[in-house]
Amino acid sequence: MKDFRNLKVWQRSHELALFVYKVTLSFPRDEIYGLISQLRRAASSIPANIAEGCGCNGNREFTRFLGIALRSASETEYHLLLARDLE
Repeated sequence: MKDFRNLKVWQRSHELALFVYKVTLSFPRDEIYGLISQLRRAASSIPANIAEGCGCNGNREFTRFLGIALRSASETEYHLLLARDLE
């Protein structure tokens, strides 16, 4: 079992999740169940899946969780682009 906190990718994704939580505080209240929720869930899913993968036995399972984290990163990127374009 690996200590996920020592992984640079986990550290950076944790920083991103914290950033997303902070920046969404300034979003309109009518987005609380829309874009805010989607963005926060996608962003927090990245480090969560990396951490979960570190608890697995074997590289195959770890790789599977990294793939899920990567898909969540793509989703987060899109939601940030959408938020930017909506101003």
